[in-house]
Amino acid sequence: MKATTTGQLDQPLVSIALSARNAEDTLFLSLASIVSQTEQNWELLFYDDGSTDDTLSIVESFDDPRIRIHRGSRSRGLAVRLNQAIDQARGEYYARMDSDDISFPARIRKQIDFLNEHHEVDLLATGAIVIDSDNRPLGMFPQSGTSHEQICSRHLSGFYFPHPTWMGRTSWFRKYRYRESMQKSQDQDLLLRTYRESRFALLPEVLLGYRQDQLNLRKTLRSRRMFAGALKYAFLAHGEPLSALLAVAGQAAKGTVEIAATATGLSRLILRNRRRELPARMAASWEQCLQTIEANTRQHS
Repeated sequence: MKATTTGQLDQPLVSIALSARNAEDTLFLSLASIVSQTEQNWELLFYDDGSTDDTLSIVESFDDPRIRIHRGSRSRGLAVRLNQAIDQARGEYYARMDSDDISFPARIRKQIDFLNEHHEVDLLATGAIVIDSDNRPLGMFPQSGTSHEQICSRHLSGFYFPHPTWMGRTSWFRKYRYRESMQKSQDQDLLLRTYRESRFALLPEVLLGYRQDQLNLRKTLRSRRMFAGALKYAFLAHGEPLSALLAVAGQAAKGTVEIAATATGLSRLILRNRRRELPARMAASWEQCLQTIEANTRQHS
């Protein structure tokens, strides 16, 4: 049976939300990494956000009824698609995945185990390795710590809490949801709105390959602007106008630095400085991850 929009399975334990637009270059490996999970009790809610390339053909090629395809005739943005997935989710847990990232085979199982053992945690992320367009490891995604207090310690600058690694109880996502006016920084906005009354945790083990090859100035500045708006929204909602002003000013200063770096050809240096050094053992673990996914793909092709 092919991936379908109508197939119904037994109750899945986790619903994985993935929205894609014109992702033909990276989507196959992203989907293959989900199909290769050691935890098999999942559903993948795939939303095509108005693609004009072969994105739909790629997802339709997977022979897996757990993949539920939702076709969009036009682009409505990530926040809208993720909220649609929240409404459609049948699993106890709701997880994120992006069309250009790669999950390690044990990711879903390890996150479920952690949440089962830590009922006080609402939202869980994991460590990530940064990869380039050719799947080569570049470094480690930065971390501010594993506890809620550490994760939120520098919220004015943003949360080091990689969005594609998120998993939480579906009920939490239904309570808070994404703000659909956010075209960028949807994750940071949600964290800012909820960190005072929720509990976050980070599983330090690397369980995702996070693709980040170059600094796109237009996208970066747009993200800065949206994040500044999210900061203003969150602090004004709590009656903290001075904090809102300082936060917006800080984002404007960072945007100025990024403009200068791009103009002088130093954008790659910025990205490199944001990453942590890659241990040799992590490079070997990443290679093993890719080999496992490739072997599983051959077995089921």
